[in-house]
Amino acid sequence: MSGGGLVEHDEELYDVLNDEITRLDDTLWDVSMALHAHPELAFAEHAAAARLTGELEGGGFVVQRGVAGMPTAFTARAGAGRGTSVALLLEYDALPGLGHACGHNLIAAAGLGAALAVRRALTESPGTLLVVGTPAEEAGGGKVIELGAGVFDGIDAALMFHPGVRTWEWAPLTAQVELRLTFHGRAAHPTGNPTEGIDALAALIQAFNNVAVLHRRLPSGSHVQGIITAGGEATNIIPDRAEGRFSLRGLTTTALEELVGQVTMCAEGAATATGATVKVDRLGTGYTHFRNNEVLSRLFSRHLNALGIKATAPEPGVFLGSSDIGNVSTTVPAIHPFIAIARQEDADHSPAFAAAAASPRGRAVMLAAAEALARTAVDLLTQPATVAQAWARFGEQVRIGA
Repeated sequence: MSGGGLVEHDEELYDVLNDEITRLDDTLWDVSMALHAHPELAFAEHAAAARLTGELEGGGFVVQRGVAGMPTAFTARAGAGRGTSVALLLEYDALPGLGHACGHNLIAAAGLGAALAVRRALTESPGTLLVVGTPAEEAGGGKVIELGAGVFDGIDAALMFHPGVRTWEWAPLTAQVELRLTFHGRAAHPTGNPTEGIDALAALIQAFNNVAVLHRRLPSGSHVQGIITAGGEATNIIPDRAEGRFSLRGLTTTALEELVGQVTMCAEGAATATGATVKVDRLGTGYTHFRNNEVLSRLFSRHLNALGIKATAPEPGVFLGSSDIGNVSTTVPAIHPFIAIARQEDADHSPAFAAAAASPRGRAVMLAAAEALARTAVDLLTQPATVAQAWARFGEQVRIGA
């Protein structure tokens, strides 16, 4: 681990941040509840983006809408543009049928509150505070698109939090990609000329069976989940086409690529056994695993602890999913801590978690996260040595392939 201890900052600045977050309490909760009441899906978060950019413009930020070719993506900038550049990441898309059952309304409001508080506290900062509106985390990967468009170029730290059922300094978010397996056979009547047919659906089902056997020997953090998206049109016709989609996850990006190869072999083996042919398509770029920057996550956790919330290290063997923050973390130092708003048995992506995202506990977590993010951003904008430590740790992780 590189670098020394963290630099203690002037408590007066933290007091200013606390006062600002307290003053903004009702506004931030109104924003959060507006998003919660009107959930919008990936790339269609028009009302959320409009509300957030309006609040940021009112707070003195220079806003650019429609960045990276996405109508609901935006950036908001404040500062002199010299020295350190810190990005606060806002998520605001919802889940089909479940609304904000991942708590993105709280992520957006907390990031907004942190940005407005830092802007008020550091009126003469030589650095840059960049707020990045990141659409489509649940499906499509807005951050990946923004990376490709250069939105994160020149950023020294990317900061966000995520509500959850555990309070962890960071989480081992896995690498993820989706594959489409399309099998082609030959249609025939199942009694009239069955020997003429090649059953594409049978081939797909065999691929599922092969994956099930593979699953028994996968390492910790690797996982495959599939669904059938096409399997024939009538029961009296042997299907000549069948399609399945599989979500693959790996503890690391390297492990994911190995898994892609294994699932491809499962599909090809099923095709060979049944006489069908198969085409394997990779859907989208996928998400890389998350690379936690310990310098930054330790700093955030210290501030969160000072606000009365104790974050711990992740529990071994427990994996909370995947996110496009992973792709950002392979480019710049980043954090993605979790703060509990519900019980562990109330898993995210559930109706219970959606209710928690609009609960008094959710509100308290939103405010604490906003202030801890604001304190962390202020530290980085005023302490070049801490930024250097974060980059040094990032360099170590690159060298060892972490």
